[in-house]
Amino acid sequence: MTVTGILTAIVIGLIIGALGRLVVPGKQNIPIWLTLLIGVVAAILGTIVANAFGVKDTNGIDWIELLLQVIFAAIGVAIVAGTYGRRRVR
Repeated sequence: MTVTGILTAIVIGLIIGALGRLVVPGKQNIPIWLTLLIGVVAAILGTIVANAFGVKDTNGIDWIELLLQVIFAAIGVAIVAGTYGRRRVR
């Protein structure tokens, strides 16, 4: 991965994190910075999985890669939202 690739993953990850949060039903009691961090990780994982399946580079928009990234972000947000709220003392 190049520096440009890493910066692109971060920018796309910020958008992916927001999309992942929108896909998960209900209210997520996690901070926005954590959602964005999940999005960056999901963007990287989605790209790796798309590479493994051989669908990373397609003509036009890489819809399959984008879908994989949003799925990973939604799973990450759901897992973190489920565990993050339990750690708080009320």
